[in-house]
Amino acid sequence: MNIDVYGAEVLCPSCVNMPSAKKTHEWLQAALDRKYPGKSIQVSYIDIYTADLKGERREFAEKVLNDEYFYPLVVLNGNVVGEGSPRLKVIYEELGKLGITSEI
Repeated sequence: MNIDVYGAEVLCPSCVNMPSAKKTHEWLQAALDRKYPGKSIQVSYIDIYTADLKGERREFAEKVLNDEYFYPLVVLNGNVVGEGSPRLKVIYEELGKLGITSEI
């Protein structure tokens, strides 16, 4: 299972008091590792300014660059599950819909 967190080094103008996309990536990976120990859930950080993105990743990066989404943008199986200030509860619910359950 892979979750993508899209963002950039520079904070978005409306995200001044929020964590960066990289911090969100690290926080989300740690939270999922605690909640779902032993499950293969990988959180990937995707820099929206990376020129060699392809396919779905390129499409989401372009949508962020075109202000269709705020970053950090969290995408699970092609579905947006968080934007700007992602909520763990929503991400957990989406994982539950995919049959991923917590050991806790």
